[in-house]
Amino acid sequence: MGDGSARMPRPPAKKPARPAPSPASNPGQNGGRARWPEARHYAALDLGTNNCRLLIARPTGGGFTVVDAFSRIVRLGEGLASSGRLSDAAIERTIAALRICADKLRRRNVALSRSVATEACRQAANGPEFIQRVYRETGIVLDIITAEEEARLAVLGCHALLEPGDGLALVFDIGGGSTELVVVDSTGERPRILDWHSAPWGVVSLTEARGITGDHDAETRIAAYARMRAAVEEAFAPFVARLPTIRGTPRLLGTSGTVTTLASVHLGLPSYDRNAVDGLIVPAASMRAVSQRVAELDLAGRSAIPCIGAERADLVVAGCAILETIMDIWPAERLGIADRGIREGILRRLIDGRTL
Repeated sequence: MGDGSARMPRPPAKKPARPAPSPASNPGQNGGRARWPEARHYAALDLGTNNCRLLIARPTGGGFTVVDAFSRIVRLGEGLASSGRLSDAAIERTIAALRICADKLRRRNVALSRSVATEACRQAANGPEFIQRVYRETGIVLDIITAEEEARLAVLGCHALLEPGDGLALVFDIGGGSTELVVVDSTGERPRILDWHSAPWGVVSLTEARGITGDHDAETRIAAYARMRAAVEEAFAPFVARLPTIRGTPRLLGTSGTVTTLASVHLGLPSYDRNAVDGLIVPAASMRAVSQRVAELDLAGRSAIPCIGAERADLVVAGCAILETIMDIWPAERLGIADRGIREGILRRLIDGRTL
């Protein structure tokens, strides 16, 4: 690509060990304990503050092959910052999406699965009540994971896309309700996590607390963007104070809807194409320029960009503010893009025979 973008080669994954028979994490879907047939399907469901995502896969010699997938923006955390609770409308949207997931799990005869919920359910006063209702109505058992496990799963799911090098790497996941930052030493066979940090700002929470919605003049938009950047910088400050001296060439890898969306804008794609985005390496300066250009547009202008559209137009500016702040604190010249993360990390653990 003439703009300096590159594609990461896909290194062959280590052949997974044959998993031992394990109890299904979602007994309503899988019928409890059993010895599963040789042709197994595994599933990972990630319910975030903004999105509900499902992957169903079967093991292959190189890792796994996806046989079914589902993704829907549900905005479970909408209004959470002000009320402290999941709203009735958000719950209904989310359960409707989870019913689709439950149907896919049944039809695919999934042998083993794990379903996790993240920041919105961690923060909401009615999070446990919501989890119980989900199980009653769909049979899906949602496990509310800690921010640390969320960060570890994201790294496990996407670390194969790190550029080769001897310098430390920063892997980040910009979510709907939080952002996870993980410092990784990848010189060994498996990445070693040296430090991690979870900031309470994602695209939903930051938009609601410091951003703006609807149409506004340029001055108002600029002021809102500055507020968001300042809030993220403050939230990152404890992490920045702990950062080690970076030797060698620092590397940067992002996984989230924000980085995949902005990478699509960088490429000028007419519609989202995972094959073009997953594994892409983009000059950091180019991603910063895209972030600033998108943030300067009004709502109509953002909505008109393919791969953003009306569905993401109100939240993408917060993602730009978070991404720019990450690039400020980690001076990598290039940014790796991963359209993979928590779900892939869960699948790798399940296939390796480790459910936790």
